[in-house]
Amino acid sequence: MRPGRQLAVLGFIFVVLYLLVFFSGASGSLKDRLEPRLGLDLIGGTRVTLEATNSVDGKPPTAENLEEARQIIESRVNAFGVAEAEVVTEGNRNIVISLPGENRDLTDVGSAAELRFRKVIKGADGSGTAAVPPPAATPVPSGSAVPTPSGSAVPTPSGSGAPKATSSPSGGQGGMAPASPSATPTPSASASPSAAAPTPSASAEPVPASVEEQRKAVEQKVGAASWQAANGLQAPADLASDPSLADKLKPFGALTPREVAVLPAQMQFNVPTIGCAQLDKRPPASISDPKQQVVSCEDGASKYLLDQAKVLGTDVDDADAVLDQTNAWVVSLDFTGDGQGKWTALTREAFNNEGQACDATALGQDGKCRVAVVLDNEIVSSPEIQGVLTGNSQITGNFNQKDASALASQLRYGALPVTFEQQEQQNVTATLGASHLRAGLLAAGIGMLLVIIYAFFYYRLLGSVIFLSLILSALLVFGALVVLGRQIGFTLTLAGIAGMIVSLGVAADSFVIYFERLKDEIREGRSPRSAVPRAWIRARRTIISANAITLLSAVVLYVVSVGTVKGFAFALGLATVLDLVVVFLFRHPIMTMFARTRAFLSPRVSGLGRALPARNQPTQPRNPRAKEA
Repeated sequence: MRPGRQLAVLGFIFVVLYLLVFFSGASGSLKDRLEPRLGLDLIGGTRVTLEATNSVDGKPPTAENLEEARQIIESRVNAFGVAEAEVVTEGNRNIVISLPGENRDLTDVGSAAELRFRKVIKGADGSGTAAVPPPAATPVPSGSAVPTPSGSAVPTPSGSGAPKATSSPSGGQGGMAPASPSATPTPSASASPSAAAPTPSASAEPVPASVEEQRKAVEQKVGAASWQAANGLQAPADLASDPSLADKLKPFGALTPREVAVLPAQMQFNVPTIGCAQLDKRPPASISDPKQQVVSCEDGASKYLLDQAKVLGTDVDDADAVLDQTNAWVVSLDFTGDGQGKWTALTREAFNNEGQACDATALGQDGKCRVAVVLDNEIVSSPEIQGVLTGNSQITGNFNQKDASALASQLRYGALPVTFEQQEQQNVTATLGASHLRAGLLAAGIGMLLVIIYAFFYYRLLGSVIFLSLILSALLVFGALVVLGRQIGFTLTLAGIAGMIVSLGVAADSFVIYFERLKDEIREGRSPRSAVPRAWIRARRTIISANAITLLSAVVLYVVSVGTVKGFAFALGLATVLDLVVVFLFRHPIMTMFARTRAFLSPRVSGLGRALPARNQPTQPRNPRAKEA
């Protein structure tokens, strides 16, 4: 054997690895170049786990939709200006967002952000109580859109200060200007009368089979009498005039938001015991179908029956958070070419109230139809349309910069193809992260020290081989962590440090196997020089098998686990592979070189004290009588 070749190969690996460490994607000082990418549990930050939920029809998310959602969420997170944000998929349902070094509220980044513009058809009280409804059925409008002499349309402010939509040709800041009578457009003769389609009945609404099964479960829960009474309503029930009807509809007030979501839109609207507290908490994507009429709430008090969505979020080309002329934060919307035409047609339809689709409860203060800006399950604003709006629009209201920027980011990067529910959000301070890092490094140092002390105590000279092997393994692992952090974004966490500590035991096992096999060969009468290669041949299979089992366990754990357990499995597998590299390219060659030295033949120095003397003593006959003869 020529041990110099194996050592040269190992030296070449070290040179290439640390050239990558210092010069591949590295910048800054020497310390900066040597820093691995640390997880938020070591330096502080925020981690959020989002779980993909099944859509209303019960179909699970596809891998393509999950990846598209990951990219959109990553774009939203990066819009915060956060450096080194990490957005990854775990398994086939989860997306994990990690922001090392920063604590942020990431509640909104996983919202679907499905934007819909729907005409308000009817309005009703949304308190959800079984008491006598308020005398006036008409909800207070939150704003109205009025054309200005310059061609832009600006809402007249309402006393409630609720959000409202405005439109300006420039798409920039819209000012508050008085309406001009000459600028009021006249009804267009070319408007399509078919735009105001009659309200479909609840029974005519096509639904997937899974939703139909859930409706049957709700019917059984409320009872046949209550379900029949609710299904027969053609308008919001007046519970004051019919106390028996109030008793029949009372069970609907006890339904969960998920159960309310599967009810027909007419039933959600007409049953007064179904309130905004239930409607606002429906699962994501409950009203995402643009071809269906839906029910939604505004300000948690007014319940509206909304028409089909004539303008979608995909018709919005860009969205920005800007300051208007009153220094209030608004979200400016720029429509696409086709989207602008759809928006103009929708405002014309609402302004003319074509087909009288909007009843008295849905009209604004000036008797015009209103258009609701619906984001996911809630109405952001519902301005009264007082003219045909031909320019871009703004969503205005009581926004601060953070809220306006978050909403603009959601709209700018599009709606998520998959709905998510937040499972957990973990915030770790930088102080706690530094404490974790010190504890992890201390544990790793103690583990390595104990192994080295035991090695020198039991194997003496051979303990130096163990010591050098562990040092080389640590250097290889450290360099690999730095390079992998830059190339594939691998982040070292506290669980990863635990995986490396466990790998010390795996490395120690391979030493014991080799050295004990070496002692067995010497006891059988071979010289140390000839025992080393033979012991290596016999121990090599066992070492490879033991490391292969550990590596297989790490791979299985990595595949089936999520979260920080993946970091543990990856670090354990990486350390195991690099331990095999050191075994083949350092441990065996260095043992071959030691076997040629005089110190290796000394029982006290080499650590082979129990094997070498047995070889030098004369062989004793097994039968005492044979010795006397």
